Amino acid sequence: MSTLTPLRGPARVVVRQHRSTLRVAGLLALAGAVAVIGFALWSSHLIDGFEAGSCKAAGTSGPACDQQLVDFNGSMSLFRGVLSYSGLVLTVLPVIVSAFVAGPLIARELESGTYRMAWTQSVTPARWLASKLAVPAVLLVAGVTVLSATLTWAQTQTADDFSVDWFDPQFFGTTLPLVIGYTLLGIAVGALTGLLVHRTVAAMAIAVVVTGTVVKTLSSFRSDLWPPRTATAAAPENLGIPLNSWVLDGGRVTASGDRVPDNVCWGQVSEAQQARCMADHHITGWFFDYHPASHLWPLQLVETGIVLALAALAVTVAFRALRRRTA
Repeated sequence: MSTLTPLRGPARVVVRQHRSTLRVAGLLALAGAVAVIGFALWSSHLIDGFEAGSCKAAGTSGPACDQQLVDFNGSMSLFRGVLSYSGLVLTVLPVIVSAFVAGPLIARELESGTYRMAWTQSVTPARWLASKLAVPAVLLVAGVTVLSATLTWAQTQTADDFSVDWFDPQFFGTTLPLVIGYTLLGIAVGALTGLLVHRTVAAMAIAVVVTGTVVKTLSSFRSDLWPPRTATAAAPENLGIPLNSWVLDGGRVTASGDRVPDNVCWGQVSEAQQARCMADHHITGWFFDYHPASHLWPLQLVETGIVLALAALAVTVAFRALRRRTA
C-alpha cells in the first residue's frame, strides 16, 4: 500500500489530463462488449429455435425448410463475422495503445515542455514516468480482460458449423493471457518511443510501426513456439488427426522418411502410371504436422513470456533513457 502511495498524486494528474479520452475509450469498450453479448444471445436464441423446429428433423425438405435453412446460415455467418471483427479490433488494440502512450501521453508533454511543471512540484522524473505507465496499465488490463472474457464466451454461442477455430489469428491473440501481454507491450513500447522521439506525430508513427512489427512477427512464428505433432499413415483417412487441430504441413513420405510434396504424382493419366510414379519416388504414405487443441495453452504461455520479456526490456530502457535525460 505504501509503495503505491507516491504514485497517487501523479496518477490523478494523468487521469485528469486525459479524462475525455478515457471516457470515450470506456464507452467504446462498453458498447463493444454489449454488442457482442447481444449478438451472442441472439445467436443462441436462433440456434434453440432452429433445433426445436420441424425442419431440423431428418428427411424434412421443401421450400419453407430450404428458406429457413438459408436464413439460419445467413444469421450464423453474420454472427461469425461480428466475432471476427471484434477479435481483429482486440488484436490491433496494443498498436493503438502504443500510439496513444507514445504521442499524447508522453511525447506531447516533452515537446511542449509541460513536464517541467510536474518535475518542479516534488514529483521526480521516475515517479512521473511510473504514473504514465501505471494508469494505462491498470485501466487497459482490466478492460481487455473483460473484453477477452466476453469474446471467449460469445464464441461458444454459435452453431457447430460456424464455430471459431482456436488457432485463427484474430482469435488466438485475444485469449488470456496473451492479450494482456501484448497490451503491456504496447504501453512499454509507446513509453520508450515517446521518451526517445520528442515529436508527437513522429513518436506515434514509430510506436505503431514497432509494435505492429512485433505483433506480426510473433504471430508469423507462432506455430514454431511449441513442438508440433506428426501423424503418418499409408492413407489420409488413417492419420487419426483430432478434430479442431491446427494443421501446419502435409504431404507424402518415402520409405526412408523423406518428405515430398503431395502433388508429386498428380497429373498421371492412369492408375498404373500413378502407381509407377509412386514406386519411382519410393512413396509409402502420408504425413501431417499439426498442433492439437491441447497445445493452445503451451503456445499461449510461451508467446506471452516472450512478449512480457520484451515489455520489461522496453520499460527498463525507458527508465534509463529518462535517467540520462535528467542527469
